Amino acid sequence: MKEKFPGVFEEKKELYTLNMVKGKKVYGEKLVKIGGKEYRRWDPFRSKLAGAIRKGLKNFPFLKNTKVLYLGASTGTTVSHLSDIIREGGIYAVEVSPHSMNSLMVVAEKRENIIPILADARKPEEYAEIGKVDVIYQDVAQPDQDDILILNAKKFLKKGGYALFCVKSQSIDVVKKPEDVFENVKNKLKQYFEIEEEIPLDPYDKDHLFLVLKFKG
Repeated sequence: MKEKFPGVFEEKKELYTLNMVKGKKVYGEKLVKIGGKEYRRWDPFRSKLAGAIRKGLKNFPFLKNTKVLYLGASTGTTVSHLSDIIREGGIYAVEVSPHSMNSLMVVAEKRENIIPILADARKPEEYAEIGKVDVIYQDVAQPDQDDILILNAKKFLKKGGYALFCVKSQSIDVVKKPEDVFENVKNKLKQYFEIEEEIPLDPYDKDHLFLVLKFKG
């Protein structure tokens, strides 16, 4: 296994993380044992962060002690891989859907670094107790997804901290061209962030742009 980023490994053009809970799958992923260690295949068609890595992501702000606010945690696919990487930190996983939260809770039962929060990301006061974080990761399919990021960054993100933002053009405007939607979003975000990277997620996710942002504070 070649280590591509801290805690992220590559073997035969496939991505893996070191399984925190040996023998346990989260979403049916392949498990591989090498040298007494067990790795989980990280599927880029199931995780936008894995897709961004496969498309050439350069900035990977996740270390073993990073504190992350994850907005739009869903059932915990990407969250679980971050849990493998951030062994000594914490992932505050916000999800609005009770159905998805049920699945996320199952994942979190054996992973103490995942803190599930059933809340609306438009109402950060509902989870204000988390305090400042190093990274915000957002994957929220809402028309006001850019406003949600800005709102949460102002409240929680440290100055100079990173935001990794999955922009879904079809959730914002189904009539405009995706390129025009992305341009509007970037122009709004530039008031608050420096744009470090822009990665189209095709073929893993159509009409999605993955942005790596540095918060001006």
